[in-house]
Amino acid sequence: MRVDQSLSRRSPLLSSQPSSEEVQPFVIIVDDDLSLREALYELVLSAGFRPICFGSTHELLEADVLDGPGCLILDVRMPGASGLDLQHYLAQSGNPKPIIFLTGHGDIPMTVQAMKAGAVDFLTKPVRDQTLLDAVIAGIAMDVTLRQERLVAKRNLERFESLTPREREVLCEVAVGRVNKQIAFDFGISVVTVKLHRSNIMRKMEVTSIGELIRAWETLPPPVRKAGTHPEL
Repeated sequence: MRVDQSLSRRSPLLSSQPSSEEVQPFVIIVDDDLSLREALYELVLSAGFRPICFGSTHELLEADVLDGPGCLILDVRMPGASGLDLQHYLAQSGNPKPIIFLTGHGDIPMTVQAMKAGAVDFLTKPVRDQTLLDAVIAGIAMDVTLRQERLVAKRNLERFESLTPREREVLCEVAVGRVNKQIAFDFGISVVTVKLHRSNIMRKMEVTSIGELIRAWETLPPPVRKAGTHPEL
């Protein structure tokens, strides 16, 4: 992992950690200004967070830290790939890690672009310490929520994949509000058979109500939901 050597010598947080600490979030600071990196590092560390610094987006991408919990503090304008470029890359790769942008050259279109793409905040240098720390707290909280949502979605997808093809079709029908008689007519099966499929679906999806079932369905990736939709709907 490439990090600022001056910072790694001062902090044991950048060395090997016990497994119990590996889940603690990092605050990843990316800025080409060494003095600013040091100042941000000290501020974040003093607030009880775990900072780690890089001088460019290239250095960050070479390190194995982006999949871990935490948030990013990014300079917008840097040599090579910019902070906005990194935001776009992470979104495209399915890693919507919360980002706090810092800039000395920000303008309204840039701010709008960053915020529409999901940035936690867009702050102009120099920034008040508490303003930045509030954004870090919000970013870490957002990351916790996103990770929980991804875990739920992954669990529900695994359960959905345990369904038979017919059960998936019936689930799709239930999800769009069709009742047993309609489903039975659509598929040319009896109402009793539809009820049996629904019972199996509820058991395999580990839900106890139709409301829970529909919420689980809505966490599935759109291509999965679309693939199972009845062709006549």
